[in-house]
Amino acid sequence: MDLEAHRQLPYDVDVEQALLGAILIDNYSLDRASQILRSEHFYDPLHQRLYSAVERMWSNGHLVTPLTLKSAMEQDPGLAEVGGKTYLDNLARAAPVIPNVKDYARILADLAMRRALIGVGEKIVNTAYEAPIDISPAAQIEDAEKSLYEVAERSRFGQGPLSFGDALTRAVQQTEKALRGGISGVPTGFTQLDGVLGGLHPSDLIVVAGRPGMGKTSLATNMAFYAARLWAKDKGDGAEPARGAPVLLFSLEMSADQLAARILSEQTEIEMRKIRSGRSMADAEFTRLVHMAQKLRDLPLFIDDTGGISIAQIAARARRLKREKHIGMIVVDYLQLVEPASRRFENRVQEVSEVTKGLKALAKELSVPVIALSQLSRSVDSRDDKRPVLSDLRESGSIEQDADVVMFVYRAEYYLATHEPDPGTPEHSKWMEKMEHAHGKADIIVEKHRHGATNSIVLNFDSRFTRFSNSADEHVGLAR
Repeated sequence: MDLEAHRQLPYDVDVEQALLGAILIDNYSLDRASQILRSEHFYDPLHQRLYSAVERMWSNGHLVTPLTLKSAMEQDPGLAEVGGKTYLDNLARAAPVIPNVKDYARILADLAMRRALIGVGEKIVNTAYEAPIDISPAAQIEDAEKSLYEVAERSRFGQGPLSFGDALTRAVQQTEKALRGGISGVPTGFTQLDGVLGGLHPSDLIVVAGRPGMGKTSLATNMAFYAARLWAKDKGDGAEPARGAPVLLFSLEMSADQLAARILSEQTEIEMRKIRSGRSMADAEFTRLVHMAQKLRDLPLFIDDTGGISIAQIAARARRLKREKHIGMIVVDYLQLVEPASRRFENRVQEVSEVTKGLKALAKELSVPVIALSQLSRSVDSRDDKRPVLSDLRESGSIEQDADVVMFVYRAEYYLATHEPDPGTPEHSKWMEKMEHAHGKADIIVEKHRHGATNSIVLNFDSRFTRFSNSADEHVGLAR
């Protein structure tokens, strides 16, 4: 399928020439153009080579003029064909008097993106027509999605170095936000935890770890729901800037409907066993369940329950949701189930290390907090003191190094329940006292905090509704 035979590919040689001419007149304008433009964004191959040569010369400290550029391109037959130094002189002579180099660069980058999109579309159509036996339609869709993400990835540019004055302004703005709202990050919904962390901050990787049964998925889901609902509530009011954030939750262990059922259980106070089985559920409870489901259907909480997803796919889908839905928080449950982008690693520790590095890079790139759940090693269960420490992180690698915050979920009640002494013995009486003290309690141990002090707080946990809440009747949440 030859699209170029039917319609002209989008390009503008005049803008390419104007930009190159402006750089020949004022070499410093290359610094502004290079924030947006790369050589492959030029359509004309000669202009691509000229721009690359200009970049090399300028980076090596050489002045770029028609004469010096001609010398650097002495062996290029394409330049000789168009007139050599005369062509370069004409570029400089025809340059606009007051060129807006950044505007030219954006135009060329946009045209290059449109050409790339045409190429992707052509490939999609041709592959669909050819229908290769070894490539299923599902694989074609995934390949097409990947190609589109790559186009989007190539179109991204950093803002370049930030002046210290601008950095100071941002720091003061964060402090001002904290003074107005109590915290500067995305609220978790838990008063004491927000007091320790100041909320969940953009660019931070927050690792929530625990052994199976501790409730780490419930804690992350509770925080995700609170952030999404708070954002929807404040956005609807319009009186103050919206707090909270739309949330993207990658669930590699549980399906989307299972997570939705957990949220319904928490909000309706209908036990999970009733929601899962339907048994013993009264009509009034079912009515309450349906009413809550209708009430929450527009909640800005997006669940991706794709199994075996890779860190590259997570990054690509998060970028798309950032553009489309303005997500302000990402949850990954859990990081040991995320596949690395390649299979070149020798062991599992290196694979998990790549995943954590990718999640940290994603948090910084999108400027959102990323919560990653993590398993702990079985060594915790084999020792007397079962409170977790950093060395218990399973396949830790760079988890501890890359994370800005590491917190553990620990419920003594869970372990006590599995070691009940014989009734009537003195040990059983002591066990009963410990159980009474630990009942419905969970320790959230902030073991690492890059931006502040570590601490340990106590939350209430109701396993019937998979719900955490503030202890001492300090539950903070939105009215059901």
